[in-house]
Amino acid sequence: MPPLRDAVTLPVPRRYFLALLPLILSACAPAERAAAPHLHPTIVSLNPCTDAILAEVADPRQILALSHYSRDPASSSMDVALARRFPAVGDDIEEVLALRPDIVVAGSFVPPPTAAAYRRLGLRLEPFGIAASVAASEAQVRRIAALAGHPERGEALVGRIEAALGRAAPPPGAPPIPTLVWQSGGIVPGEGTLIAELLRRAGFANFAAARGLRQADVLPLEAVLAAPPRLILAVVSPHSEEDRALSHPALGRLASTRRARFDPA
Repeated sequence: MPPLRDAVTLPVPRRYFLALLPLILSACAPAERAAAPHLHPTIVSLNPCTDAILAEVADPRQILALSHYSRDPASSSMDVALARRFPAVGDDIEEVLALRPDIVVAGSFVPPPTAAAYRRLGLRLEPFGIAASVAASEAQVRRIAALAGHPERGEALVGRIEAALGRAAPPPGAPPIPTLVWQSGGIVPGEGTLIAELLRRAGFANFAAARGLRQADVLPLEAVLAAPPRLILAVVSPHSEEDRALSHPALGRLASTRRARFDPA
């Protein structure tokens, strides 16, 4: 795949946005910490988003395993090298049961029979939905930190998120930049999503939502070429055939559009 050309030239505060997204969407790699006291619960995470937060707020020895998704760059919400320091589990309840965790954190789409099996086997299952706002994301950080027995680490991470948001805020009166976040297969984010709020708070306008597109709608290359935004943030995978359109040579001929490759992990 040819590399995306045309580096984005933005006022310095808006450049913080590219650094801010991975922080709030998936948290950051933690510093090394002391071993966890035995009173802190052991935890298995089955979701890439909870993996990332857990790795930030828990002691390493508390984490019995992370989801196998976090070892794959295409699905990870955290640094893959960090994820590979921990054991990985799939969706097989027997794998989790063998680890005997105190708590299992997972996404909200755990099938009811599986959730019932966890309860029947005496495992505490804590489901987490998809955060649709900064406030909801910060609430999840606090909840996972509290489950791990380290609420102060949750507050520290929330503080970093808020500080990054402050740095990313545009100057008063600055016009928003129409921005297309273009994901694999041409998928775009809609309004009422975390990415939409992040765009707005960092001084960008959600180009797809302004065109009436909803969450996970598809915006084809032809439509982008016909009415291009000022900025394209392309979420691309070098191994995905679906991503070829995101770096199509025709995009490089859009004189008023800048592009940047965006890796949310």
